[in-house]
Amino acid sequence: MSYQLWLSLHLVSVILLLGIGGGSAYYKFMADRSGNIDVIVHTNKMVVLADYIFTTPSVILQPVTGFMLMHTMGITWDTSWLFYSIVLYLFSIALWLYAVYLQIKMKSLSLEAQQTNEILSGSYFTLVKHWVWSGVFSAFAMGMVFYFMVFKPF
Repeated sequence: MSYQLWLSLHLVSVILLLGIGGGSAYYKFMADRSGNIDVIVHTNKMVVLADYIFTTPSVILQPVTGFMLMHTMGITWDTSWLFYSIVLYLFSIALWLYAVYLQIKMKSLSLEAQQTNEILSGSYFTLVKHWVWSGVFSAFAMGMVFYFMVFKPF
């Protein structure tokens, strides 16, 4: 495959990765703020589904296309900006995996509250706080990866 094709796949997958992640974060945050259990349950279901359909393939496609771009361009593993990008990407993905775990738990807790006609427990909102902070740090790490990839500062 050509450089242009690998680059296109790499860019499309990062757009999906960041776009779906940002959109899901916004809608989940707003749903939780609404206090409407039906909205919260539905949004939690859709956030988990979006991660399976869009984010997971993008998370896999990023390093595959990145490796092919690296190979095509003759970039070596000891390139500083690439090394830091990989470390930050792995950190971001670890946080994303934690966030997915939290999303699944929040989906279950909200569904249980809906089915039993109870209010969401304090443990749900503790999970929300962990989810938000993991998302903030993950987004920051991905922003740094983006910066290193585009500007190659060192």
